[in-house]
Amino acid sequence: MIWAEIWGSRVQILAGLEGTIRISIIALVTSTLFGGLVGILNARGPRLLKRFLRIYIEICRGSPLLVQLLLVYFGSAYLGFGGVTALAAVIVTLTLYEGAYISEIVRSGLEAVPKGQEEAARSVGLNTFQRLRYVLLPQAVRIVMPALVGQWISLVKDSALSSIIGYSDLIQQGQAIYARLGHPFAVLSVIGAAYFLICSPLTMLARRLERRRVRT
Repeated sequence: MIWAEIWGSRVQILAGLEGTIRISIIALVTSTLFGGLVGILNARGPRLLKRFLRIYIEICRGSPLLVQLLLVYFGSAYLGFGGVTALAAVIVTLTLYEGAYISEIVRSGLEAVPKGQEEAARSVGLNTFQRLRYVLLPQAVRIVMPALVGQWISLVKDSALSSIIGYSDLIQQGQAIYARLGHPFAVLSVIGAAYFLICSPLTMLARRLERRRVRT
């Protein structure tokens, strides 16, 4: 009976699933690009710029994601940026928060490339951009991929906080369903299973990449 009632709410669950997937994909792309750029600049940029980037990274990693999300959503209106939607606030927050972690992954990957590789590239006349493009980044990407995929999994789970500011995701739809039907344990079990289905392919990808990295 309980499961039949939940099954009757499948359209609502699918709407929440669509919202969660949409926000996860957008934030995955933006945070990876932003974090990758910050990581490169933090590894190879000027010393003064590195200090500013370090402040940004420590602030984002040292404060709760929920607080950052509320600051971006409500603070934008306070600073005169009216009309910021819940979707935009979540994307900006996840980009900054996850980007801080991704930047550290990228930086550590670049620093893990043997220094002899860069010296050899410099000796054949490659400039800084060419050394990054053709020598350092290809090797660093292979090193950091397992950790990067692990961070993407965290991003999907962190997106569950978006319901706090009214974004329509799995959590918000689940809350609406058990507010109407009751049985929060059963409803949230279904919501948890949906998150598991989203994260499972990424988890398998991370394991495969880790095994490949160990073999090589």
